[in-house]
Amino acid sequence: MNWNQVEGNWKIFKGKVKEQWGDLTDDEIDEIDGRRDQLVGRIQKRYGIAQEEAERQVEDWSRSNLN
Repeated sequence: MNWNQVEGNWKIFKGKVKEQWGDLTDDEIDEIDGRRDQLVGRIQKRYGIAQEEAERQVEDWSRSNLN
């Protein structure tokens, strides 16, 4: 599965995103709407981490949830 499938099935993945990054609000998750760059940006802002760290977290999450 690739990220395009996440975008197309965002309603299914929203719960898994909330489990991983529980500090994201439901509104933020709705606004992300499956867009990877938006997810990275929201994680970076909410958790006060560098973009590279947010990218790494999303990549790790992708590997464990998209296989």
